[in-house]
Amino acid sequence: MNWIKRIGKVLGVLLLLMVLFLASLYRSDISPDLVNAKYLTPESQFIEVGGIRVHVRIKGEGEPIFLLHGSFASLHTWEPWQQELSPYYQTISLDFPGHGLTGPDSLKRYSTKDYSQLVYGLAQKLNLPKYHLAGNSMGGGVALQLASDHPEQVLSLNLIDAVGATAPERKSADSSAQKKTSSGGAWIVQFARHPIFSKLLLYCTPKFLFELNMKQVYGDEAKVTAEVTTRYYELMLREGNRKATLDRLSVPRSNSIRFDRLTMPTLILWGAKDTWNPLSQGQRLQQLIPGANLVVFDAAGHVPMEEIPTETVAEYLSFLGVEVRKTYLQPSKQVAYAN
Repeated sequence: MNWIKRIGKVLGVLLLLMVLFLASLYRSDISPDLVNAKYLTPESQFIEVGGIRVHVRIKGEGEPIFLLHGSFASLHTWEPWQQELSPYYQTISLDFPGHGLTGPDSLKRYSTKDYSQLVYGLAQKLNLPKYHLAGNSMGGGVALQLASDHPEQVLSLNLIDAVGATAPERKSADSSAQKKTSSGGAWIVQFARHPIFSKLLLYCTPKFLFELNMKQVYGDEAKVTAEVTTRYYELMLREGNRKATLDRLSVPRSNSIRFDRLTMPTLILWGAKDTWNPLSQGQRLQQLIPGANLVVFDAAGHVPMEEIPTETVAEYLSFLGVEVRKTYLQPSKQVAYAN
């Protein structure tokens, strides 16, 4: 009987340690007022679209470009790009519902289709009949959906490590391997979809998970700064965003993109070290979209516009018709708009 008591004591100690460990990981929500005070920019504004108060950042003048962020991110991922694009274009970045300062949607409209309709509604709200679209990861999928639904309004398309490529016809034996490859190394997504672990994420969200996540999406871990990690982390803790993330990831993926309608000029930018959405997906998009041009950055990961903003925005400006200066002593000039 003594050995039973000993096992009981060991289990009791382990249970206590587990409770203490989880308690140490507990993180409460951050109020919207606090995150707004820290992360609003001078160009920030909130625009009501479809009953959602959307955080939008508009900068510059000229033909409009919508900049669409990826999963777990925010409009801040585009800050260097907005700085470089705004002398030539009107740049419009936004936080999708469940992200950044926008916060959750009470109706839980978190699908790619929902987000594309949101951007379309925002364009109408801003009286923009035509615009360019640039999207990273999930935002690239949103751009694809919007361009497919309303091709007459999209001047050009820029897909950066984007989701949305349909798989080529394969034998059934290869389908599971293709599915595994397409999910990449996005372990945090699998973790968030787990029926037990997902509940823990609502209350226990340690910062080190975000540090590991950032090191996974960057090609060069040395470029992951404490400032960037803190921003991703605190915006996730914004009141309602964790629950919204779990709700969003529970929505079944659907693809209603008609690639034959994507006849606008298209540039595909990809990080060769992307473990979330491998280069094969970018190559597949190039096959699916007529005339699309693919540019690969050997040292970058899943968010090249954030990791190497100078190199990536130079490619995009060139695509749009802006002659990029060779040295900082020479002024840039606009050659022509893409049409």
